[in-house]
Amino acid sequence: MEESKKGKILLVDDNEDVLLSLNLLLKPRVEAIRAITKPERIIEFMDSFAPDVILLDMNFRRDAISGEEGYEWLEAILKHNPRSVVLFITAYVDTEKAVRAIKAGAIDFIPKPWDKQKMLDTVHSAIELSYSRQGREAVQTVQDETFSRMIGECPAIIEMKRQIARVAVTDANVLITGENGTGKDVAAHALHELSTRSDKQFVCIDLGCIPETLFESELFGYEKGAFTDAKNAKEGRVESADGGTLFLDEIGNLSAQTQQKLLTVIEKRVVSRIGSNKSKNVDVRLISATNADLYAKVREGAFRQDLLYRINTIELHLPPLRERGHDVILLAEHFISNMAVKYGKRVPTLAESAKQKLLQHSWPGNIRELQHSIERAIVLSDKAILEADDIPLERKSTFSMEGDGSNSGNDSQDEIGVTYNLDELERKAIARAISASNGNLTRAAELLGITRFALYRKIEKLGI
Repeated sequence: MEESKKGKILLVDDNEDVLLSLNLLLKPRVEAIRAITKPERIIEFMDSFAPDVILLDMNFRRDAISGEEGYEWLEAILKHNPRSVVLFITAYVDTEKAVRAIKAGAIDFIPKPWDKQKMLDTVHSAIELSYSRQGREAVQTVQDETFSRMIGECPAIIEMKRQIARVAVTDANVLITGENGTGKDVAAHALHELSTRSDKQFVCIDLGCIPETLFESELFGYEKGAFTDAKNAKEGRVESADGGTLFLDEIGNLSAQTQQKLLTVIEKRVVSRIGSNKSKNVDVRLISATNADLYAKVREGAFRQDLLYRINTIELHLPPLRERGHDVILLAEHFISNMAVKYGKRVPTLAESAKQKLLQHSWPGNIRELQHSIERAIVLSDKAILEADDIPLERKSTFSMEGDGSNSGNDSQDEIGVTYNLDELERKAIARAISASNGNLTRAAELLGITRFALYRKIEKLGI
């Protein structure tokens, strides 16, 4: 049958009559077949033909019955490619030889003359095994490459990788929770790369960086003339992700109206642009992330309960860096290597004093804060060994705008007798943070100790 015509077979036997018989039997039932009489050419054909199964005679010219040449060539085959599927064929069969062949790495042992149906069944099973081996290896290779970016060996991260591998192959909606800077975007990318949608689009929208008034137009798009500045039609992110994965970072920032529209998209798998009465079918896998307590927001009436149920079919929680033990050092060494290459410097090592400093810090900014600290250390130092003093840690209080202000303001007035204009203080603090972060608003928000969305609102409010 055409359905079973798959697999590439390499025949190796010094008897041309045997090769002819096998070729006549197998050729109509496999994808391709090659036959050689000289085992010295096996490696050559492994590279050029890439057979799924090798049928290997055990006895060539040296000895008629020992099979020693067969074992030697089997060893060479498996050394060249340990995943090779090899079937031995021989006219001289005994139990001891068969057991030795299997222990040596052969898959099966076929006697001459062979039963046609048994030969076909054995070859078919060998092809299936080869395909299975290749598939598992491909999956493992993808996982290894994907998880190489999710650095960590603590139990929580190992379990997280296991969960991602299990969940990725499904289309279940996933909610990733965790503090700012814990790597939620890395986990989202891993879910996409290990999914069946990996060859499609991965569309990310950071809702913490978008003013609330633009949520709907970014997510759902708009038609020309839908509002004053809509001079041309624009495709929304949901449409762009059709067939792939849509990643909504900081989903807790969604307005009530946008929550309702997103719920409709998830439930009905349709999207409508602003200003259009037409709907378009969409097929997206939704991954969301938040650093907020969405359950608390539901209790407060700030987040729809039905939407929460829709987006967290599976919930994955990323631990804060302070709970990950020695992973801090693994991550630091990774960033040191990357930053040294980025800035054209030699790769320094961490002194024990530096390691202890990193391990003792609480890392309120998590992995992102660690990365910034290491980057500053690489920029400012040319040492071959980084000591504790070479690694400056962020001080959020430098630009902190947290707290109710009841103490700091009064203390300042008591000390210097000046009444401050709070708007002006905020304006100066924001300007200093933006300057210190070279215009990177995400970093500026971290320095200020507020969310990116809060920073955008303050910039609009203060006219900066």
